[in-house]
Amino acid sequence: MDTLVLKVGGNEIEDEKFLKALTRAVTVLRRSMYVIIVHGGGRKIAQLQERLGLETRFLEGLRVTDQESLQVAEMVLSGTTNKRLTARLVAAGIPTMGLSGVDWGLLRAERLVHPAGDLGMVGRIVSVHTEALETLLKHGLVPVISPISLGLDGKTYNVNADHAATAIAAAAGASALVFLSNVPGVLIGNRAAPLLTSTRIESLIANNEINGGMIPKVRSALEALAGGVSEVRITNLKGLLNGGGTRVIDA
Repeated sequence: MDTLVLKVGGNEIEDEKFLKALTRAVTVLRRSMYVIIVHGGGRKIAQLQERLGLETRFLEGLRVTDQESLQVAEMVLSGTTNKRLTARLVAAGIPTMGLSGVDWGLLRAERLVHPAGDLGMVGRIVSVHTEALETLLKHGLVPVISPISLGLDGKTYNVNADHAATAIAAAAGASALVFLSNVPGVLIGNRAAPLLTSTRIESLIANNEINGGMIPKVRSALEALAGGVSEVRITNLKGLLNGGGTRVIDA
């Protein structure tokens, strides 16, 4: 069967209506394909950092992670957020395994060097344990993956969930990668663009028409295409099932 990788934002996981709709969608999708879910947890991380008196900083849409912030990210991503999503899927009758990139050495990373500045304990995935994923999928499980990853140096690293989903989709030979959002696609003005090319994406970023957290999303989409993923879309739950949203192509 084909494999679909879904990247789900942490903000959406906090929405009970979204979770119910997601479980229905996954139930339908599993009838014809394997499903892997990768999730973020941005808002919850920021909220807990604020409660602990820690500053939240971003660099070109990527979270800057010092050692204290890494501990918060691990608690939120591999703890509360991962288990919340896993619990909802299991309760809906979907066999699900919640885990992080550290478990089974699923995601191995090295420190990410960014030209715009120091991101701290942020990693770049260098390998994916595809045999582990295949084992889970062949046993009928839906892996729900937190992007906290194991460094080649034995340390843990916070990896952007979009980047993690991209690496997993490419390594697993996924037929499609879908970035699920609370918007119907990449908004240019007030409308979702049905199609974006790599050339236009860079132009829109330069003009600040694509900004913030959407920058790593569209660039991850291009990386996935370069890695062999046939189809990449950015959409909401409605678009997931009807083929809507923004399709990204390398041209």
